[in-house]
Amino acid sequence: MRSGVACCLAGDIGATNTVLALVTAAGGVRQPILTRTFQSADYPSLEVILDEFLGGSSAVVQRATFGVAGPVIDQRVQITNRLWGVDARSVAAHLGGLPVHLLNDLEALGHSVPQLQAQDLVVLNAGQRDERGAIGIVAPGTGMGEGFLVWDGKGYRPCVSEGGHSDFAPNNEVELELLRYLMARFGHVSVERVCSGLGLPNIYAFLRDTGREIAPEWLEAELDAANDATPVIVGAALSDARACSIAKRTLDIFVDVLAAEAGSFAVRLLATGGIYFGGGIPPRILVLLREPRFMSVFLAKGRLRSVLDAVPVFVINNSGAGLLGASHHVLLGD
Repeated sequence: MRSGVACCLAGDIGATNTVLALVTAAGGVRQPILTRTFQSADYPSLEVILDEFLGGSSAVVQRATFGVAGPVIDQRVQITNRLWGVDARSVAAHLGGLPVHLLNDLEALGHSVPQLQAQDLVVLNAGQRDERGAIGIVAPGTGMGEGFLVWDGKGYRPCVSEGGHSDFAPNNEVELELLRYLMARFGHVSVERVCSGLGLPNIYAFLRDTGREIAPEWLEAELDAANDATPVIVGAALSDARACSIAKRTLDIFVDVLAAEAGSFAVRLLATGGIYFGGGIPPRILVLLREPRFMSVFLAKGRLRSVLDAVPVFVINNSGAGLLGASHHVLLGD
């Protein structure tokens, strides 16, 4: 890195990972001069992560934008599914008083959507895109994020949402029983309780505990030894080496719920500009999302089926999209 180079600091802060980058106007959002990923659970605060990232650097940081997993209120956020939070004023003071802005992680992802290129996307439904139509983002990762973009006359403006915490709406008898099972455990059952990294183990437990499926001993042993059950279940479901009915059915229910929720979100928004799937899970289960059943469930909205049939549907297949959006925001200087 050149000595004293002026740059901006961007970050994508999640319950699992925190990714930071230094970007310049000359290099743009796709050519950071420095980037690094940290395990969020290994640090007590963002400030400590920043000290490690910037330690020894001669870069002159002018301003910072962070996309954060959770609702941003008065430039403060308690990271969903993580014990520590972020306060823009505290971070600004820690960085010597430079301007710091917090974005909801889905708002940051929204800033990335107009910057995405063909190689960043997998097309599930080509549709007929309205160049100024509303755009929806559905992002199952550790939690379930939902956001949207609207055209303001000059460009697309990302908008925040906590739609992942809205009610789970079952669409068949098994999902109704799943709802009853989860209501007994949690009371309120959100979409996130089912359709997220946190939700997949809930579906698995429902199938096992109600006797609908038998959990093999080898899988139970792997789950007991794992810090995170979701990769184990997904891996077992997609494995060709050994059949695992309960894992496959768990993932099938997850995919149906994801398709139905995304279709409902598209109806609510009239998302003629497209639906984009973000988050960590969709790229890992592309083989299932590409199957005809996924779009069939997505489109199953009765009289509005023909409207949804024209909605383009994409999977964002760029793990750095959230950082891309935060970088775009900070370089704009908004």
